[in-house]
Amino acid sequence: MEIDAWVWWLIGAVGLGIPLVLTAMPELGMFSVGAVAGAVTAGLGFGVVPQVVVFVVVSVALLVFVRPIAARHLAGQAQHATGVDALKGRQATVLKRVDGSGGRIKLAGEVWSARSYAADQTFEPGQQVDVVEIDGATALVM
Repeated sequence: MEIDAWVWWLIGAVGLGIPLVLTAMPELGMFSVGAVAGAVTAGLGFGVVPQVVVFVVVSVALLVFVRPIAARHLAGQAQHATGVDALKGRQATVLKRVDGSGGRIKLAGEVWSARSYAADQTFEPGQQVDVVEIDGATALVM
């Protein structure tokens, strides 16, 4: 039993798709799409040369046009801080005097334990402070 050319192209597409998933290299996905285009060409009854030409043209077109767009899109995405990292740099209001040994602040709508970043600094209730770091459940402020 002879296997049709379009089946070989689909096997090639899957063969390129597996490393794409494992390595997250989008170029392999573009070659995989090129192989699917080659399979369609074979399925329509064209010979080997047109199949290879379609594969190359589709793959190169995707590399030339889609890859830069994807790269710009990924580069433009700002990394969003989450958890305690999102609290660093925010302002808080002192609720109970904060010094090197402790105190209380209101940060992002919640009451937090706090201590001054520099041991000799003190902050009185009502003052605005900046959160420099989070150490466990304690905000270090200045």
